[in-house]
Amino acid sequence: MSTPASSLRRELSARNIGRASGLQHELSYGEVPCVVYREEGRSHGNFLDASYRAICARPDWRRRLEKSYTGAQWIPRRWDRVGRRELDCASSSDALLMNIFCYRRVLQRAGLCSLLGIEAGLVPEFGFKPLAPLQKRGVDRTEIDMKLGELLVEAKLTESGFRPAAPHLVSRYRDFEEVFDVAELLTEEGLIFGYQLVRGILAAYNTGGSFALLSDQRRGDLTESWFRVMQSVRSYSFRSRLKLFTWQEVTPHLPQRVKAFLKEKYGILPN
Repeated sequence: MSTPASSLRRELSARNIGRASGLQHELSYGEVPCVVYREEGRSHGNFLDASYRAICARPDWRRRLEKSYTGAQWIPRRWDRVGRRELDCASSSDALLMNIFCYRRVLQRAGLCSLLGIEAGLVPEFGFKPLAPLQKRGVDRTEIDMKLGELLVEAKLTESGFRPAAPHLVSRYRDFEEVFDVAELLTEEGLIFGYQLVRGILAAYNTGGSFALLSDQRRGDLTESWFRVMQSVRSYSFRSRLKLFTWQEVTPHLPQRVKAFLKEKYGILPN
């Protein structure tokens, strides 16, 4: 059965197979091949040149590129090359995120900063670990895709929907029942709905900041998941610090070069 995630994967596969001609890349096996780009000198097929240069110039950003590619076993003759990375994949939401927010002076743009509710001139931190406290001793090292000042951002593109989790995994968080109405999150199977969103929201609660899901408007399933988790948050004042944005809403506030790249590679058009 076709789902919003599978439909978007098909679209991005077709787009990137078309644009990868003349660029160093590989194709995975499968009904919907994934284009896996390669670095070529100071450029990379999965990135805007300006964004990629900026990423490589900052050690903390470049470390994000080192995430290994979990789908490497589906690459023909995978043993011919080592070091394939998650952000080489054409459908990587992390690569999309960094293409936008590592682009020069993009976070100086008043419209984008106003949309996100942040100050101009912030420097993004990728792979932020807020260390959410647990009921007993210790903290959870939940990783958030991006931190912009007080704003924590979880980025999604073609990933599957948010998975549920066993109650004992979620109840170990110190503030879980203070923040959420647990009954609203229980599924028919007795699981906790939207585990990843729950952890992100708890991270924002514990840091005193805000949390946003940055998704694609073609992913109505993720939007529905977001609002289900949102309605389970007890405090109305805290709910005001929880936000949903789409790539399409962000796009009008970006430089023309970035807009053209997003349109060609991802089919992302301004609202």
